[in-house]
Amino acid sequence: MPGLLRGVARTAVIAGTATAVSNRVSRRQAGRWAAQSQPEPLPPPPPPPPAPAGSGVENQLAALSQLGELKEKGILTEAEFENQKRRILGT
Repeated sequence: MPGLLRGVARTAVIAGTATAVSNRVSRRQAGRWAAQSQPEPLPPPPPPPPAPAGSGVENQLAALSQLGELKEKGILTEAEFENQKRRILGT
């Protein structure tokens, strides 16, 4: 009988150890996969719509106003704002 109890106890210890190791490996893999997955980058914002027909100065002012609104909303970065402003003003 003591040999039977020793065998059962050994089996229980081995099974418990295997379960603990398996759970730890699963948690580590899940952590690695979570660290590897990165959110997809957002698409670039669309360019501002062309200004309506009218006088050149009015068109430029309207386009600059739209650019300012896009920058305030956080859609355009400072660099994008400056590039579009130069394009509109022709400088």
